[in-house]
Amino acid sequence: MSEHVARPVWRRPMLIAAVYAFVALAVGLAASPKSVMQGWLIAFVFVSSIPIGSLVLLLIHRLTGGRWGTAVESILVPATSMVPFLAIAFLPLAFGLSAPYRWAADASTLRPEVAHLYLNQPAFLLRSTVALTGWSVLAIAVVKGRCTELMAGLGLAFHAIVISLVAVDWVLSIDSKFSSSAFAAVIAIQQLLSALAFAAMAGPEPRQSGAIADLAGLIIATVLGTVYLGLMSFIVIWYGNLPDKAAWYLARAHGGWQWLLAAAVTIGALLPLCLLLNQSVRQSRRALRLVSSLILLGVFLHVAWLIAPAFGSGAMVAALIAMVALIGIGLGLFDRAVSGLSGGAHAK
Repeated sequence: MSEHVARPVWRRPMLIAAVYAFVALAVGLAASPKSVMQGWLIAFVFVSSIPIGSLVLLLIHRLTGGRWGTAVESILVPATSMVPFLAIAFLPLAFGLSAPYRWAADASTLRPEVAHLYLNQPAFLLRSTVALTGWSVLAIAVVKGRCTELMAGLGLAFHAIVISLVAVDWVLSIDSKFSSSAFAAVIAIQQLLSALAFAAMAGPEPRQSGAIADLAGLIIATVLGTVYLGLMSFIVIWYGNLPDKAAWYLARAHGGWQWLLAAAVTIGALLPLCLLLNQSVRQSRRALRLVSSLILLGVFLHVAWLIAPAFGSGAMVAALIAMVALIGIGLGLFDRAVSGLSGGAHAK
């Protein structure tokens, strides 16, 4: 790596917070196990977007090159090394599918052919296992520097297929009556946005002039892509006057959930875009860190808006606790990966 590996910045406080969060989740399992599992799903979808997005960005950079990838490689590589951890984080969901997914508890809620051919527990777990295993293999190859251009191309093709499956499985199948052909693309671009925002927030000062502006430009593009695809999906459904699909949006437009979306759009898109229109912000490391933290908060709020209305407010509380737990453990693993890569670079 041409950039110096970033020095670890999160240590004891986050690990302590993660321990307390896991204790709170254990207590919650005794009181309301269903809400805890629902909250865990929200946190998992959000947290997983950073390592998966980092992996995809590195695969893209392996094919295209560019100083943008070199500038954030010291963050994307250790973030990618956390992809195998996602398989462990998924285990609670694998053993408790009936909590967040009604079809897993009662198959009669689905059409018989759907339940038999696609949306059943063995098929769901198989698709998730294939996705997590494939991502992990690619991540190990990238981190160890063994990813060729051919592997990167095949890896991106693999990602395009599996994200189309698991985005529907993990999120949309919560309400099996709703479907959207553009939803997987929204999740895929949002993963890239999360990884870029994390890299901008956690990365060191790039040595190459203009690298910060390149990173800011990519963040602008992915923010616009996420907003555009989400908005166009809504407009198509509204214009087509499709009652079953409109019901999905209506459930998220009442009971206070509309304010969650308003906060997600304002904090995670409108405010960052307004700030990034200023050239001095795009060229400032400190300003870009602030913008990136807003974007990550907006992504979490958007993920919560997608999932939580199907469960209720209890899932939101559990999601916040689960997010602290996953982020704390994830940052601890990230620190170890950074230290390991730094040690390896010095050894070379």
